[in-house]
Amino acid sequence: MNNKQIGNIGEQEVVEHVPCPNCGKKLMCLPANFPMYDVQCTGCAFRAQIKTNNTKPSTEILGAGWEIMDKVLKSGFITPPLLANFKWIESGQEKHEIRFYPFIPKSNLKKYKLSDKARRSNYWMFKYIGLDKLPYFLAYKH
Repeated sequence: MNNKQIGNIGEQEVVEHVPCPNCGKKLMCLPANFPMYDVQCTGCAFRAQIKTNNTKPSTEILGAGWEIMDKVLKSGFITPPLLANFKWIESGQEKHEIRFYPFIPKSNLKKYKLSDKARRSNYWMFKYIGLDKLPYFLAYKH
């Protein structure tokens, strides 16, 4: 399974298991390639980005392309809220946890460049860092 497929499944899992953190209504997926956000609420203006990782919750997770994030931040907007969807196997049991990070400071974004051998050679990306130091809400646990 490729990263896009994992991401699409992760978005569906969030929509299935997590109500809007603001009003409690149902979340819905935004169209593919919608900039900055993956889901929005069906009842209010809440939007968030989703990152799915087939690992235990960690302090760092991969973000996306840096260019759009940089433009958003330079325009005076804040980093979008993040729903981090973690799935892993521990002691033979499947574990699943979705964390809601309502605010991620710019200092918790680390820009990096893909290698010249990567499919998108020399492309600027970012990752979320220091997540263990940020407050979050546990939105789902199984």
